[in-house]
Amino acid sequence: MTLEPGDGPVSPSTGAPGHGHDGPPAAPREPSVVNVALLDDHPIARRGLEHVLADLPEVAVVLSTGSVTELRTALNDPAMAVDVVVLDLYLDGDLPSLEVVHELAVNHRVLVMSASGRAADVLGAVRAGAAGYLTKQSGAEVIVGAVTTVAAGGFALSPKLADILHAELARPAATTDLSPREEEALGYISRGLTHAQTALRMGVTKATVDTYVERIRAKLQVGNKAQLTAAWEKRHGGGPR
Repeated sequence: MTLEPGDGPVSPSTGAPGHGHDGPPAAPREPSVVNVALLDDHPIARRGLEHVLADLPEVAVVLSTGSVTELRTALNDPAMAVDVVVLDLYLDGDLPSLEVVHELAVNHRVLVMSASGRAADVLGAVRAGAAGYLTKQSGAEVIVGAVTTVAAGGFALSPKLADILHAELARPAATTDLSPREEEALGYISRGLTHAQTALRMGVTKATVDTYVERIRAKLQVGNKAQLTAAWEKRHGGGPR
């Protein structure tokens, strides 16, 4: 069960948020059905997931959007009962949307579905508050199992990711030593430059900067841009970048 922002305890008998004041009632729903909101800025992928979930009697898609703003507005509506938010990790950009995961996870159960199966992305999403992570290659049975598990308070992970995650967690603690070029890239990123802009400043390709940032994340055990900036400031005492 989840709480909408500003709502009181959830009623176990109705599944509707309790209110300490008068307000619009939550939408009627079947207690056994998991209400899901979808967030994916790729329309084809989003419609494909809608199609999969539409055939599942255990799940009801109450919102499907490619807009973070639209999702925020809907979740703030007391009449919108959402048990699980299913979202793509890479929303309109080259960096994982860990800030969005963290924001939503404060008041909702979040299940990430991504084309990426990289350990760094999985760990970053989980550290940001995700209650599950699936690859977009997951079948219908895996998806419904993950949605219901997350809605019930559990953690769900694609079977193929379990070995990858285990191997990553079993590795010795990563060194915090960055190469000079990685340090340079971190400085530019922490100033707000995009990967493409950083590449121009460094005289390398964007793919090379992507590799630098991936290594930095692994070495410093950080995920989103805010954490990268904080890491720079910690390493350099908040001085000029």
